Amino acid sequence: MFYKAIVIGCPGAGKSTFSRNLKDKTGLPLYHLDMLWHKPDKTTISRDAFDARLKTIVSGDKWIIDGNYGRTLEMRFASCDTVFLLDLPVDECLTAAASRIGKPREDFPWTETEFDEEFRQWILDFPKNEMPAVYELIAKYKQEKTIYIFHTRNDIENYLSLI
Repeated sequence: MFYKAIVIGCPGAGKSTFSRNLKDKTGLPLYHLDMLWHKPDKTTISRDAFDARLKTIVSGDKWIIDGNYGRTLEMRFASCDTVFLLDLPVDECLTAAASRIGKPREDFPWTETEFDEEFRQWILDFPKNEMPAVYELIAKYKQEKTIYIFHTRNDIENYLSLI
């Protein structure tokens, strides 16, 4: 059993859905980083305010944190006991991200009305721009953390069926 878990991966990989399933199965509190960072009026809080909120969360003794936010990833790696990386193919992530346009979400403070081109490009570039740093942290912390890496939605479902 884990008590402090981070769920990371490309947008559209299913981090929030997976995190909600973990919360339902474990009863641990769940924090969506997008809900910390973004305001309902489509602005963001300051980096200092975000960092302060995140530090308060990671200082707790039980939590699940859903989201990437690479600037704060090492802080979360250092504080967690378990890492869940959803490393799915980028085409699946694009399809999933596009499918949620127009749908209200509990992990995001407003309903997206279009598939923003900058966000689409972020997803396309995620494997080369973001994943190397993630795998570096995995290598750094692999001896002291429990790390799960899922490459397919079946891998995710199989894991969830076991807990």
